[in-house]
Amino acid sequence: MLGLKLPTDPRWVNLAEKSLEEILTDHAYCEQKATTTCISLIQAYPDRIKLVKELAPIVTEEWGHFRLVIQELEKRGLTLGRQRKDEYVNALLTFMKKTETKNDRLMERLLVSALIEARSCERFRVLSLNIADDDLKEFYHKFMVAEAAHYRLFIDLAEEYSGKEKVQARWKEYLEYEAQLMQELEVRGDRVH
Repeated sequence: MLGLKLPTDPRWVNLAEKSLEEILTDHAYCEQKATTTCISLIQAYPDRIKLVKELAPIVTEEWGHFRLVIQELEKRGLTLGRQRKDEYVNALLTFMKKTETKNDRLMERLLVSALIEARSCERFRVLSLNIADDDLKEFYHKFMVAEAAHYRLFIDLAEEYSGKEKVQARWKEYLEYEAQLMQELEVRGDRVH
């Protein structure tokens, strides 16, 4: 369904379990950044009626996810740490084409967002199936479902404004780049990506 070319290294869950405060902190900031990204897209493309209509509720949902992760930290007696640089997302941003047209810039932004959501979905699935804590299994299953819907929405919006053929060709390039990136990045349990 997601099309990712390389699954998460199985060691990642074990590392994440050892640093719950760190993985939950990173997850919280991922949700905050997703909120900001949707707001930014709406601000940059207010003339794209479908985009505005579809992303407006996602802003609310992502901010709600941020709050849920904060509640999970509090429930466990943990605190939100500092935001850290996201090497994964920064590498994806460097792969974005610097395009001349506003429409192509939109497609690039939507595809990066789709890829982030797809990898998050895959990671949350791994956690929901393999983490020892039963409460966190259920917690991450819910996030997995949400991320899958967001991934699909970003792809659909890209196709709406740039055409399916063009989007699928560029998506394939993103998937190949992302697989290479996943091989190069260090496996860390304190990061969602």
